[in-house]
Amino acid sequence: MTTKMRPIRSTIALEEAKALVDAAVRPIDRTERVRLAGASGRVLAEAVVAAADVPPFARAAMDGYAVRAGDTTGATRERPRALTRVGTVFTGQVAERGVGPGECLEIATGAPMPEGADAVVIVEETDGEASGRVQVFSPVSAGQHIGPQGADIRRGQQVLEAGTLLTPSRVGALAALGCAGVQVYARPRVALLSTGNELVEPGEPLGPGQIYDINRFTMAAVVAEHGGEPAPRRTAADTLEDLTRAIDECLQDDLIVFSGGSSVGERDLVLDVLTARGELIFHGIALKPGKPTAFGRVGGRLFFGMPGYPASCLSNAYLLLVPVLRRMARLPPLAIRSVRLPLSRRIASAPGRHQIYTVRIADGAAVPAFKASGDITSMSQADGYIEIPADAETVEQGTIVEVKLF
Repeated sequence: MTTKMRPIRSTIALEEAKALVDAAVRPIDRTERVRLAGASGRVLAEAVVAAADVPPFARAAMDGYAVRAGDTTGATRERPRALTRVGTVFTGQVAERGVGPGECLEIATGAPMPEGADAVVIVEETDGEASGRVQVFSPVSAGQHIGPQGADIRRGQQVLEAGTLLTPSRVGALAALGCAGVQVYARPRVALLSTGNELVEPGEPLGPGQIYDINRFTMAAVVAEHGGEPAPRRTAADTLEDLTRAIDECLQDDLIVFSGGSSVGERDLVLDVLTARGELIFHGIALKPGKPTAFGRVGGRLFFGMPGYPASCLSNAYLLLVPVLRRMARLPPLAIRSVRLPLSRRIASAPGRHQIYTVRIADGAAVPAFKASGDITSMSQADGYIEIPADAETVEQGTIVEVKLF
């Protein structure tokens, strides 16, 4: 039996592919309420306005004595001012009485200020006697060592605006307001499906000609790391019927990502199903690895047909899928860290194709790590990648390259 090949007759530049993908993406509108404990990393769907002051009362900023500032005027170590201690107040308590002229009240950091007191003398500037008399060695001014009511947040103040990414400190601000939960944008659900009769679930025995499914797991990790909710599906066989069923089952999700079935073989049927059921926006990128990448729309959902080879699939996930996920999830663009290092040895590049070449960092140099598109260790043993333009056929040893870090 001969195999009927269906070659990719034309490809588009990587930048054109990125532009087409970007033009098709829409941020998610669906929202949900989550408990504060799970809010970090989510994006606010509504503004947060303070319903009360934070802190809700004036409080001591230091351990010491709550006093009337005027009672400490002129105090020195040689000529201290003597005050009468009338009680003690700790955090979580309210003083049973106020502070009158010539009096003081021992107070802990964070405890509410008692009536009549307008300053705190720190404990290091005092000497408390068993008799209840306190010697004050340094004067204080009104408001000194006090955290005023509403010093952090004022009632009616907009604390966070809609669209804000919730970081740990912003979650802390919500906790300070007493928020038990918060309205956020939903994570886009991403249907993930590998195609191919040869694929087996990890943990199951391999039969002749079979390999373990890698892409569903790498794609799920990428999706979870960049604001999405992975929705893995069972592997689809290389038949029009099974692929059609698989796509139909994925239409309940926000984004569909298939791997495999988008190349040039007779059994690469994903394109046939996509063309029949939706719209093919492009197929084929002048890129290595990752040439047989398809992008389109089916049932109102964006669709990626990723290459079946693991290195190609994961490489294209970083280049194309991650920006889509982050825009859909309303996350800020990924800040890519990079370092400039000399290349440890010469690299030959495919002419006419933009190449993503993985490297590891060793001994202050970028060491080529790419093996082949089908080898996952091309990625797993790399620290990052360099980009080689389509018009460059070689990168010489010693060339300073920009390594974009994973």
